[in-house]
Amino acid sequence: MTQRLPIPPTRNALLQLENQLEFLTTGHDLLERKRELLTRMVREQLGTYRKLREEAAQLVDSAYYWLSITHMRMGERMLHLAGLGLEPSVEVKILPRSNLGVEYPAVRAGKRPLQPVSLMWTDASFDRMRIYLTDMAVVLAQLGEAEIALRRMLNEQRKTQKRVNALKYNIIPRYEASIHFIQETLEE
Repeated sequence: MTQRLPIPPTRNALLQLENQLEFLTTGHDLLERKRELLTRMVREQLGTYRKLREEAAQLVDSAYYWLSITHMRMGERMLHLAGLGLEPSVEVKILPRSNLGVEYPAVRAGKRPLQPVSLMWTDASFDRMRIYLTDMAVVLAQLGEAEIALRRMLNEQRKTQKRVNALKYNIIPRYEASIHFIQETLEE
């Protein structure tokens, strides 16, 4: 049997409890809808995350393949010297984003035009490596956004589920038991 609230059995207390129960039921319904929406969003985000993860794995393999070829052709020292004066080839903007009370960063990464490099001591593989590394950085930025959003949505979904369960199995039954007790007491 559920425990009652420690409230005296008066008519005024009965009216207050009925109003509070109505409020709690409405809150439970809203939280249930929020949980369902979060579940749908998590499924969508999980699909996006899996696609980005596969694409990132392929791009990382390609980028490191070309990096190793460039490293073998140019050498470590020449590769380091060629990369010293270059500006970043990726432009990243991070803005806060909120969806159903879940805040996560929205990462916008874009490629900038590649800066020309001197022909002296460089190889064609150097330019190809730069292109693959730029593509990899853009996809990894998008993957980071998807992973953070997914993790935060899952945490919010768990919290919402706990609140729904607390209302459904603990708080609302206590109010209903108290209302039932007060009604029986007043009828006597």
